[in-house]
Amino acid sequence: MLDIRRIRNDLDAVKAALARRGEDTSELDRAFELEARQRRLVLERDQLRNRVRTLSKQVGGLHREGKGEEAAAVQDDSRRLGAEEARLAEEAGTLGAELRDLLLRIPNLPHPDAPDGEDDTDNPVIKVVGFDPDGYGAHQRVPHWEVGEELGILDNARAVKISGSMFTMPRKGGATLARALCQLALDRNADAFEEVRPPSLVLTETLAATGQLPKFADDAYAVERDDLWCVPTAEVPLTSLARDEVVDEVDLPMRLMAYTPCYRREAGSAGRDTRGMLRAHEFDKVEIFAYAAPSSAPKLLEEMLGRAEATIVELDLAYRVVEICTGDLGQSHHRSFDVEVYAPGCDQWLEVSSVSWFADYQARRANIRYRPTAGKGTELVHTLNGSALAVPRVWAAIVEAYRQPDGSVRVPLALLPYFRGATEIR
Repeated sequence: MLDIRRIRNDLDAVKAALARRGEDTSELDRAFELEARQRRLVLERDQLRNRVRTLSKQVGGLHREGKGEEAAAVQDDSRRLGAEEARLAEEAGTLGAELRDLLLRIPNLPHPDAPDGEDDTDNPVIKVVGFDPDGYGAHQRVPHWEVGEELGILDNARAVKISGSMFTMPRKGGATLARALCQLALDRNADAFEEVRPPSLVLTETLAATGQLPKFADDAYAVERDDLWCVPTAEVPLTSLARDEVVDEVDLPMRLMAYTPCYRREAGSAGRDTRGMLRAHEFDKVEIFAYAAPSSAPKLLEEMLGRAEATIVELDLAYRVVEICTGDLGQSHHRSFDVEVYAPGCDQWLEVSSVSWFADYQARRANIRYRPTAGKGTELVHTLNGSALAVPRVWAAIVEAYRQPDGSVRVPLALLPYFRGATEIR
């Protein structure tokens, strides 16, 4: 969440930054007012608390002097002021909770270099690699859901029978392909990132730390009986790995990676891109994540984007990189880039990786700090994350782009070590 001190001391600049996202800035005015009222109440409470302490000392002194009646009168004043102090403390606490809830809903401020825009149509394309629209044969222009059904490697009809709409079920070589993609992403990043297998169910405060709650509760799967939530991405548990902790600067950047299933209700998405593997309530993904000192975060963002690109290059898929404009940034994002692959059968660019820098927005929610090597005290870390590889759309692009004239699908060279000797899917 945003630093309330920055809102207090530089409200106009914060409003100008938030306005770049197309957001209503009136909630910043409300936060400013709530915080001012809370501070006044806290000051009054503290003044009363000090007065009560002084009176308590007087009561003791009067008793020692044998002045019982005067002590009783002072004690009555002390009780009255104590009750008023308790009332002010409760009111300040209520305002503090209201302020925190408001701050949890206000999005992050965009990086000054993030391009301005209203929605995803304004996202500038940074580069395009390996794309030749005339370089695909008719056999590659078949959508993956048709190829999957023909080869028996995608059985969404039975997935729907088992779990309902917007669930998918790769089988045979399709299941092997999904697993192979996850292993490839883990292997490619194992040189620098510690592998973690976090829980797939998390507490409310864990989901809130990344920005999904309270604003996007309708998009998440809740296990209400146990106050648990299914993770929408491994970013969620990885962000909270050091929640309420202080790490040493010498241990930064702390790099983590994880495979998890991901669960998203995607409320309102039914009927849009729901065929095949393009959009589903459950899918597999490998995430890379880092805690960093603020000074190293920009370079780390470049590195993580480069890693996401490199995996797609190794799979020999046409791709492009787009930068996310201010009006399309996610709730917690400070700056963000997407990697999209081209799927010739769908004739679409499909987002397969989002690499983002959150500045200290998530760390403030989760209270994650580091102890600088030079200097005193602690500071908030910066968090970054990226999809090393999200399975469904890469799966779709491979099944379409690697389809052969005889209807089989050639296994990409990078995935051969995971296919038990098979070189094609038939």
